[in-house]
Amino acid sequence: MDTETEGKGTTMPEKPAGQEEAADVKGAVRRQFSQTAAHYRASQVHAGGVELEQMLALARLRGDETVLDAGCGPGHTALAFAPHVGQVIAVDLSQEMLAEGRRLARERGIDNVEFRLGDVEALPFPEGSFDLVTSRYSAHHWPHPLQALREFRRVLRAGPRPGRLLLADVVSFDDFTVDTHVQAMELLRDPSHVRDHTVGQWLAMLDRAGFQGEAAFTWALRLDFASWVARMETPALQVAAIRALLQQAPEEVRQALRVEADCSFTFPCAVFQGVLADGTAPTGEG
Repeated sequence: MDTETEGKGTTMPEKPAGQEEAADVKGAVRRQFSQTAAHYRASQVHAGGVELEQMLALARLRGDETVLDAGCGPGHTALAFAPHVGQVIAVDLSQEMLAEGRRLARERGIDNVEFRLGDVEALPFPEGSFDLVTSRYSAHHWPHPLQALREFRRVLRAGPRPGRLLLADVVSFDDFTVDTHVQAMELLRDPSHVRDHTVGQWLAMLDRAGFQGEAAFTWALRLDFASWVARMETPALQVAAIRALLQQAPEEVRQALRVEADCSFTFPCAVFQGVLADGTAPTGEG
């Protein structure tokens, strides 16, 4: 992976604790999404959605911005922003995902998106490189999300129109019972899953990273069970375990997830907006 920096005055982040563990997780991410990249290119969940329209509206674009799309996958978010900005740099851990993104860009005649191999927790860019950072359906794979948020803050421009972060992802529940079921389902389906964080956890991390943060938009994402497991090529044994988990879940879990007869269900999601907090330095590790 290319982790060289460009330009003078570049400050590279300190490496977070637990790097050996993180390397294992990131290796799992590469393996899982390299073999399923084509599925995500075709996925309607990822290709569109009400949250994309909301993210574009929240960005308040002028048309000349330089945008970083972090954990870009096959490029759906990067390509949605590209017609409205000057340039998009899209980074991902998987070369296969990046290849799918380049293919989509060629098909759509979009030439202002650059797809680059990169790690959101150690971005290969100088301070103040971007006007906007976006990320969508990626953050639940990050071993150290606070480190990623600090990296986003580092590469965003300060000034009279400070840089902005728009992060969209599934969120979990404050209720411990429901949260336990959510994390178990996710991990059974996808061994590279780390955690769906709650709204409160994301807001606390944004604050610690030096952002003024808010949950700017929330929505309910219905997931067809068969498509959900097929997209990740989940083995049959794990599929059966997830079905059993849903079918035998306590009523409070079934109601919270709106579990249907075929085990389709609904996850809550949120778009988080973070604006650079003037004069605020990121606080301690954790």
